[in-house]
Order: sequence, then structure tokens, then C-alpha cells
Amino acid sequence: MTGLPLVSIVIPVYNMEQYLSETLDSVLASDYPFFEVIVMDDGSQDSSLQIAKAYAQKDTRIKVYTQQNKGVCAARNRAISLAKGELILPVDADNIITPEFLRKAVEVIIQDENIKVVSPRANFLGDRSGEWILPPFSLNLLARKNIMDTCALYRKADWERVKGYCTEIIAREDWDFWISILKDGGKVIKLPEVSLYYRVRKSSKRVTDRLLKRHVIDVLNKRHPEFFEKELGGPLRYKRSWSKWINKMYRISHSRVVFVDKEYEDLKSFVKVLPVYFKNGEGKVIYKGRNELREFHYKGKDLVVKSFCKPNFINQIVYGLLRSSKAQRSYEYAEMFLKAGIGTPQPIGYYTERSGLLFTRSYYVCLKSECPYTYRDFKTYDFSRSKEIFYAIAETTARMHEKGYLHKDYSAGNILFRDDREKIGIEIIDLNRMSFGTIDMEKGCKNFERLPSTDEQLTLLANRYAELRGFDPATCFRLMRQYIDLEERRRAGN
Repeated sequence: MTGLPLVSIVIPVYNMEQYLSETLDSVLASDYPFFEVIVMDDGSQDSSLQIAKAYAQKDTRIKVYTQQNKGVCAARNRAISLAKGELILPVDADNIITPEFLRKAVEVIIQDENIKVVSPRANFLGDRSGEWILPPFSLNLLARKNIMDTCALYRKADWERVKGYCTEIIAREDWDFWISILKDGGKVIKLPEVSLYYRVRKSSKRVTDRLLKRHVIDVLNKRHPEFFEKELGGPLRYKRSWSKWINKMYRISHSRVVFVDKEYEDLKSFVKVLPVYFKNGEGKVIYKGRNELREFHYKGKDLVVKSFCKPNFINQIVYGLLRSSKAQRSYEYAEMFLKAGIGTPQPIGYYTERSGLLFTRSYYVCLKSECPYTYRDFKTYDFSRSKEIFYAIAETTARMHEKGYLHKDYSAGNILFRDDREKIGIEIIDLNRMSFGTIDMEKGCKNFERLPSTDEQLTLLANRYAELRGFDPATCFRLMRQYIDLEERRRAGN
């Protein structure tokens, strides 16, 4: 029996004096030799804590803790955080397990790292009798209903991976937890023998939780949008068994285009549910105006998502029928820039949606830029290699113009740069507004109008830009200064 893992049996307790002794007796009768019991009293107002402490005095395998009443999720999380076992078995304080359950569950789970959960067959106890018939496990069914009890064996590492039980959800917390652990894969094995006796009481949590159905579904949709998108084609609906059909009907009237670069196919599920993330306020807001920028960390990648504002009525008809959306153009122009050797954050994909014939919303996704500064920062910082940085900006602008690319929002906030000592990097962002064609000296110099500069800085820009494009430096300087001054007066209202 050497080398077997320690199992931590966690029992959250709230006012269970009538049943706790029976539960503890069943746990202590387990024929598996390596286990500890952690009883977490959640502010009971009866004698539950005293009963638990009396058991702990007789059996050193039992450890008892108490806290102010915070709910079953907080109690279970704290108990597991104190657990020393590699494996976790939650047991409710009014239920009973058989002596063989722990041993047989461990024998199964240690066979295969891909086995995430070992669950028991169960009989009812108390106000109901007979076997609790639960269907065979499938992710698709788990998306529509809770098909496992809390009492099932799993690894503490998986609890840590999903950051424990969700304290936001105040009912069916085990459903949320099983989705968290299993949505990315893993096997569930049900033991063939009845190993759990589940007590049914008029005041039991499973009965009272039924009144919180809408709350449960709202929280599940907020926490697992990609899972429901994959399994149900959209959110879990209040009519749960009708979810797939309702989502199919919704998609007929709300068509969408989801495009993700082949190299980032693993991010497609993320892109599909961007409307849900923005609706729920997920991600870090880095800009909010007519459009909105948010930063996300997903599957080890730092992403920036731009949500474009809803266009006016005419453009709601035009976009998608006669013209690409701003999100699609942002992606395509970023690809074009990179192929031309012009820096811009790596594009990932885009999402667009229509309601009938009317365009409604779009999102553009790219990797977060590694450039920490924008052109605006010249007002704040004195960069040691400012001359080289201005030359690099002029070179990037000249390359754009030589290719016939005119950025129509070429402003100080849309020019990013980094200075890594070995290399200065320039990246251009916000590419959805572009025009194409021959760019002569006057048009090229006018493109600098939203880059406020001192005469010294402008000399650097004008000289390098003129050199690369074969123009006269003095004329470029004069034109750039003229257009910059005009733009500043316009913005000042003069």
C-alpha cells in the first residue's frame, strides 16, 4: 500500500448538528489508509462545531476550523487551501459514504492522469428513497444540467488550476465547478457500486437552490461563455433543454462572421464570445470613447480587442453588403502592413454581426504591442536616442507612403515605439481608416499634421523623410510646419 496518495476529505458545516456525527462516522469507517478530514464550520449557530471538536479529540485524522458564515463555496475553498492531500473528496455534512468508496475511487484516478473526476452511484436518504439515477457523463449534457453531485474525487491541482469554487454563485456551485474542471477535457469515471447516500430534506440546499435558477444560469453564462458557445451554439437559456434550438434561431436572424488567423486557431472560441465579454465588462479597459479598447490575457497571450461603435443607419446597411466592416479592414490592413515590412501589432482576427440586414457590431483582435511608448510621450520624457527614434518614425512613414498607404488617422497616439538599445521598433495602430494611391510631397507632408513637434524634432522628421523620398528637405519642413500649425489652430478653435 506504500506510495498511495493522501486524500483530504473536506466537510463544510453549517447548522448540521442532527446529521454531522453520522457523516463523520461514515468517513472514519473508510478502509483506505491514507486520509485526513478537514471540517470547516461556517459560523454554525447550533452545536455542530462542538460535535466536530469532540470527534477531533478522539481521532487525530480530523482537523476542525471555523469561520464567520460566508457560504459553502468559501468554506470549501478554505478547507481545501488547508488540505495536505494530493486528492480531494468533498462530503456534505448530512450525507454518508460507504467504507469502500475512497479506496475504489483512488484506485481508479491514479491509473490515468487524464481521469479528472471519479464519482459514485448514489441512493437517496431521508425524505426520499431509491437510487438517484444520473445520466452518463457528457460535456454536452453538462452544459444543460448538473449531472454530478459535489461528492466526487478529484486532484487538488485541478482545484488550484480553476481557482477553486466560485463564491459569486450562491446555488449549484458544484455545477459551475465541474464545468470549470472539465470544459477543456478530461475523463469522468463513475464507480459501478452505490457509494454515496444523499440526504433529501425539505430545507436541503438542492431543494432551495431551485428558486435561484435564473441567478445560476446568469452566472454560468458569465463565467463560461466559450463552453456554452461550443456545446450549445450560444448561451445557456432559462429554458435549458431548448438552448440549442433557441440559439440556432437567434443565429438565423443575427448572422455573424468570425475569422481567426490559422496560426491562432486556438483563440477562435475566444473571438466567438467577444460580445459576451464586453457585455459583462470583462477585460481591462484601456480606452473608452466612441470605440472601446480592452486588454485580455487568454491562453498565455496578451490580447487587445477593439470594439467599434454601432454605425449610423446608412452604414448599418452598407457594412457587410457593400463594404467591409472596420474590424475586417483593421485585420486586412494590418496583414498588408506586415507583408510590406511596416510594424503593427500581430493581427489575430475579427468578429462582425448583423441583425437582419442591419450591421450591428464588430471587434478587432490583435496581440498586445510590445512598444511601451507613443509619440505623445515625447512631451513627457527625454529619450536618450530621440534622434534615432524620430528618424525611425520618418522612415516608417516614408515606407507607408512609398507603398501608397495613407493613414487617415495618423496621430500621436497611433504611433508606438520601443527602444531596446539594440533596436528601435515602430508600430502603427488604428488602421481601419486608410486610403490608397500615389502620395506626392504635399499630401505626404500633410499626413504629419497631427504630430506636434518642436522645430528641432520636425527638422529630424523632415530631413529623413525627404531623403528617403527624394524631396527637398527645406520644402518638406515648411509644409509639415504649415500643416501642423493649421491643425493646432483648428483644434484650439481659432
